[in-house]
Amino acid sequence: MSLAADAPNPAPTASAARRCWMGILARASRAEIASLLQAAPPLPAHRRLRGPETGLVMARGRQGGDGAPFNLGELTVTRCSITLDDGTVGHAYVAGRDAGQAEIAAVLDAALQDPGRQASLLAAVIEPLAAAQAARAARDAARAAATRVQFFTMATMR
Repeated sequence: MSLAADAPNPAPTASAARRCWMGILARASRAEIASLLQAAPPLPAHRRLRGPETGLVMARGRQGGDGAPFNLGELTVTRCSITLDDGTVGHAYVAGRDAGQAEIAAVLDAALQDPGRQASLLAAVIEPLAAAQAARAARDAARAAATRVQFFTMATMR
């Protein structure tokens, strides 16, 4: 699966591509990222700007997708901001309390902004993570589809 396939338009801008890889990193576990980084080029040295810090955010919803917003509940989130030696800043927000996941995602965000590193990191880390996440989503959708009830039979019984 390519990064361009995940973006909403066929020719993603830099911010759309960044939004895409940050979403993929936020949904991946630290173990998944670490296993893929073993075959990737080494990550650059970095310095922490903020965090990793754990806190709460309010999750909001809308009934029917377009109704009045309501507070659904609180979600634990860990954030981290780092800077590379060249001044590039990387950020990450991940669900849960895994500070290591937030830091490694922030380092990858900063490294992926460098055109010299981007292609190799996309191929070694981001695209395999995206493919695994798409496979899980398809498996979950198939499992949910198996429980679907067909109500058209009630109309034909009359």
